[in-house]
Amino acid sequence: MAELDEVLAEQRAQALRAGLEDFDLDEEDAALLAGLASGEDGIEFLPALPVVAIVGRPNVGKSALVNRILGRREAVVEDTPGVTRDRVTYKAEWLDRRFSLVDTGGWEPDAKGIDRSVAAQAEVAIDLADVVLFVVDATVGATATDEHVVRLLRKTKKPVFLVANKVDDARQEPEAAALWNLGLGEPHPVSAIHGRGVADLLDELMKVLPEISAVAKYEIGGPRRVAILGRPNVGKSSLLNKAAGEERVVVNELAGTTRDPVDEVVELGGKLWTLVDTAGIRRRVHLSQGADFYASLRTSTALEKSEVAVVVLDVSQSISVQDLNIIDLVLESGRALVLAFNKWDRLNDDDMENADRRRYLEREIEQDLAHVTWAPRVNISARTGRHLDKLVPALETALESWDQRIPTGKFNAFLAELVAEHPHPLRGGKQPRILFGTQAATRPPTFVLFTTGFLDPGYRRFIQRRLREIYGFEGTPIVLNMRIREKRQR
Repeated sequence: MAELDEVLAEQRAQALRAGLEDFDLDEEDAALLAGLASGEDGIEFLPALPVVAIVGRPNVGKSALVNRILGRREAVVEDTPGVTRDRVTYKAEWLDRRFSLVDTGGWEPDAKGIDRSVAAQAEVAIDLADVVLFVVDATVGATATDEHVVRLLRKTKKPVFLVANKVDDARQEPEAAALWNLGLGEPHPVSAIHGRGVADLLDELMKVLPEISAVAKYEIGGPRRVAILGRPNVGKSSLLNKAAGEERVVVNELAGTTRDPVDEVVELGGKLWTLVDTAGIRRRVHLSQGADFYASLRTSTALEKSEVAVVVLDVSQSISVQDLNIIDLVLESGRALVLAFNKWDRLNDDDMENADRRRYLEREIEQDLAHVTWAPRVNISARTGRHLDKLVPALETALESWDQRIPTGKFNAFLAELVAEHPHPLRGGKQPRILFGTQAATRPPTFVLFTTGFLDPGYRRFIQRRLREIYGFEGTPIVLNMRIREKRQR
């Protein structure tokens, strides 16, 4: 722990001394560093971990190697080319050394369309890495595409490890040795699936990996985590790119472009937020197979790790059953909720068709979203950035409500007044009474009522509505549990 503190102090001092020159900081970054040094805003200053990028042509086992290094199945893996599309960063550790591991999509020369965007993300990953692991399929040997990647890597002048993957036993090692002709030095034979040779590879990697990254920016810890959810092609990735001010993730008209959750720390409204772009959730995911199935699982995990969810809806289309299922998924997870109605720029024209769509949209919201009227609504355009600034107050309101706590005395006074005005209806000739209540937890606000009998669901919803009327709770679900007093034995 003392060593980490020394690293933090040294990096903070370096950054503050170097200023704009050595760390390539603009004025806003320099001001942010000054705030970090003084401990303002409760932001935690973290060391810039060294970055290891894994690159290669499609379907050579890059994501499988990522999972093997992490020791868990994080990256989506499927026996088809082009599963990974964005550059996705994970935190890894080996021999008590922590580093950032970047998985990339398959690189191909002369790629077009979405494949060109995927290749561009891989090239960015190389530029932003301290060390590169170049993965080749030893069973296939060096291809023309591999040679293109080699020429790209030679321009970087960074340490490059040639990883000969799919060497499952000693009989295949001669195939790995044939990769010497790529001119990148000794091939490291591994089997990402079985783990063979990976430990030796990591041991060698640690010998050249710097303690602190020479290329990565300082890391910021502490921003609130925001999951961006929605069905495919509603504009989730465009929203992240506009907020980040760069093409951080691949955007394409093809539905289902994003496969892995992508984290990005961005500044909105003068504050830092960790936005998590997720895969679009498709219908009947339990019947899906392959990459889409695992991508949906990753989306659910990303939601569980977040504090608030922004559900993106496409205003140019009717609110669908899948939109409602995604909202219900957020409610079940207990996360705060903001509704972002995207592509609003398409309805700005004053023609009759757009006017009709706007009116119909309001009716849809009243009917289909009546159960989440408490969720803040923001009308945005991820493409143009319209009203993106209004997203921050909505997020802050939802998170404040998510953390809100009512003192037990106030809550019981609220219950006494409510029951006096609107007592529970008789059930079987008896009237259940609320004896006592308390707020047991926050995130989300969770209340427990001690009663003499079962409270009807309608009456519990009535209590929740009154709680919102008096205490707000805008943007957060409310959980209301009961503890029924058992009858005493005579």
